[in-house]
Amino acid sequence: MASLGGSPSAQTGQRQVLAFDYGTRRIGVAVGNEMLGSASGLEPLTARDGIPDWKVIERLLAEWGPDLLIVGLPIHDDGSESDMSVRARKFGNRLHGRFGKPVEMFDERGTTRAAKAIAKAEGHRGNYRDHGVDGIAAQLILEHWFARDIG
Repeated sequence: MASLGGSPSAQTGQRQVLAFDYGTRRIGVAVGNEMLGSASGLEPLTARDGIPDWKVIERLLAEWGPDLLIVGLPIHDDGSESDMSVRARKFGNRLHGRFGKPVEMFDERGTTRAAKAIAKAEGHRGNYRDHGVDGIAAQLILEHWFARDIG
């Protein structure tokens, strides 16, 4: 998918990566290491009409030191753009503009459905408005991004 920014500071295959599942009320976040190919969901960020607290993101970047940022791109099943994909691209552009880190947009089709299935299997009662699956969705986005060149 589309990439913003220059060359990453770490060598491809060895990067620390943060992934975001963009939403208007919550933004899921996951962190992972490209060499290990594994990801872990973090606490979601709160957003107000899609706008996060940029200081919280700045602290996340300072804490995890990512070499690359991945933003899930919510496109329709037929591959066409959605209103949310336009907003997610804008979020990715703002991440790059504010922090100067390379940003890649990545097709996230199916991750929210899969995240809800995982949460349900773990006992989630289905109240996604109050207890979202944003961290799981971000983790799935990152895991799918790691697996993109395999098989």
